[in-house]
Amino acid sequence: MSEPETPGEALTPRRWLNELAAPERRLLGLATLAGVVAGALTLGQMGALAWLVSELVVATRAPGELWPGFLALGVILPLRALAQWGQEAAGLEASLRIRRRARAALLDHLARLGPVRLASRHSASLANQLVEQVEALDGYFARFLPQLRLAVVLPLLVLVVVVWLDWLAALFLLLSAPLIPVFMALVGMGAERLNRQQFAAVARLSGHFIDRVRGITTLQLFGRTREATAEVHAAADDYRRLSMRTLRLAFLSSAVLEFFASVAIAVVAIYVGFGLLGYIDYGPSPGLTLFSGLLVLLLAPEFFQPLRTLSQHYHDRAAALGAADGLVALLTEVPAPGRDGGRGPVPTASGELATLYAVTVEYPGRGRVLGPLDLAVRPGEVLAITGPSGAGKSTLLQLLAGFVGPGQGERRLAAGLAFAWMDQRPLLIQGSLADNLRLAAPEADEPAMRAALGRAGLGELVARLPQGLATPLGERGVGLSGGQAQRLALARVFLSPAPLVLLDEPTASLDADTEARVVAALGELAGAGRSLVIATHHPALMALADRRLELADGRPVAPAAQEARHD
Repeated sequence: MSEPETPGEALTPRRWLNELAAPERRLLGLATLAGVVAGALTLGQMGALAWLVSELVVATRAPGELWPGFLALGVILPLRALAQWGQEAAGLEASLRIRRRARAALLDHLARLGPVRLASRHSASLANQLVEQVEALDGYFARFLPQLRLAVVLPLLVLVVVVWLDWLAALFLLLSAPLIPVFMALVGMGAERLNRQQFAAVARLSGHFIDRVRGITTLQLFGRTREATAEVHAAADDYRRLSMRTLRLAFLSSAVLEFFASVAIAVVAIYVGFGLLGYIDYGPSPGLTLFSGLLVLLLAPEFFQPLRTLSQHYHDRAAALGAADGLVALLTEVPAPGRDGGRGPVPTASGELATLYAVTVEYPGRGRVLGPLDLAVRPGEVLAITGPSGAGKSTLLQLLAGFVGPGQGERRLAAGLAFAWMDQRPLLIQGSLADNLRLAAPEADEPAMRAALGRAGLGELVARLPQGLATPLGERGVGLSGGQAQRLALARVFLSPAPLVLLDEPTASLDADTEARVVAALGELAGAGRSLVIATHHPALMALADRRLELADGRPVAPAAQEARHD
């Protein structure tokens, strides 16, 4: 749904919105049908009112003789309310399903992009797209699409009745009707542009604000909190101004549309009035009666009401197109180079967890960063990946994890292989210590979590905390030092049952004593039959390894060259 069907077929915001709406055609059609029924009942209501007034004034009937009209109103009003409720309920249900499917498509695409490609995007901007911009689609599907059909059907239905009553009055309505769609289109183009700018502004504002919150300690240390506050105020004020421009356009357009509708209704009212007084004797005017003239006057606003309602929801369309523009840009972003894209790796040969055959990895603008490389990871072994910074160690781990795929060559994994991952900047979420640990093992109990924390060197710290495992943490581990956050991520690795463990500089932020404890715990993991692939510069971790692979400029260094270098 989120990818072009053919290489030459571009995914545009309008096409994406149409694809989202396609599975819910039945519900959207039901909303339209309920709206048509409500419109037909409105015609009946107006006819009953005109009949009551005509019979009371012209025929001078007693109120007791008007019971058929009152009975008709008593039946029509509840049915009309029920039809309007059905229209709203069906539209909202369709919108809810569509937004749920849109979020699922976005999350699936984010998973395909992987952490390497998403590293260039701000988490606040992504959160804004998944929440605010998807929610902006609500009015388009729930109200605009059904009203778009009703704006065609209901005026035609009213026009047929008015033609039957007085074709000259119908001609006045027909001549004035095109003015409203013309102004809607003109206003809609400007509103769509402003909404697109507004969504981009709020995404920037979200990222700007969360950056300042995350860096508040650094800002305080350098005495820059006042300037940072002023920057946030300025960014928020820019967003306020942009929002007010959008609202101003909406109010002005509504005023213009109401003006033209009121003028057209006034023309019809003048015609009916002069016709009833006998000043107009052209066409059907001499045949006007109080019933027909009053019914024409009552139906004139109903002729314009669907168009006026559509003009109100036209801004929902502009908001949806503005939101879809940013969402489509995300959906059309290509995954990391060579990523599997959902196909999955080829199964490896028996006796090996992961195998790489002549693999290479290339990045746009950087060329080849890894390979060609052959590698096999066997069960229970510890493999140390060494080399200078930029040699390709992290890329190799990302390749084994599947975060990037080979541009050339082949990556094979054992069937059903799971892995535990820890990079140089481990992900810690806002929540308790237990919440962060259960990311790796959702069913883990408290004794298992405390054992994992002890192996990572955090057992004594947690034992001293008043709330223990329920101690809350901020986003990215706010509340812990850098070394403590690193150890918490290591505890998560120890808690995971995955047979393959991928570690990128796991002891980079640890002191010597804690590093020794962590190295011993990693040795226990290897002794339990787990395979460890560790990118490191630290001699203690290199000594733990059964095998070592040294990289230079993305390529493996020959064993003889390694020995000469270390001699």
